Amino acid sequence: EVHLVESGGGLVQPGGSLRLSCEASGFTFGSTIMNWVRQAPGKGLEWVANIGTGESAAYYTDSVYGRFTISRDNAKNTVYLQMNSLKPEDTAVYYCALDPQGIKRGQGTQVTVSS
Repeated sequence: EVHLVESGGGLVQPGGSLRLSCEASGFTFGSTIMNWVRQAPGKGLEWVANIGTGESAAYYTDSVYGRFTISRDNAKNTVYLQMNSLKPEDTAVYYCALDPQGIKRGQGTQVTVSS
């Protein structure tokens, strides 16, 4: 059974940073492209970033490019999202997911950017 557990969310001021983690189990993590998606209040799921199995190929939605960094540690079955220069519009529940649509995702972690 696929199991994805996100952590690391919280309340941060604009311009601040957070690092999200997602621990995975129940599938071959090292052979799976991993995604981060988010859902802002009152909006649908939005794909944020993904990373290939080789840990080098990473892609981002335009709104986070240059501010967020996705990485993974295959030895720990964990994917990370380093978020810098956070903006109020980054406020959302963040999920790691097996697909860009977020159909197979974890329970999420809340990120709130506010002064």
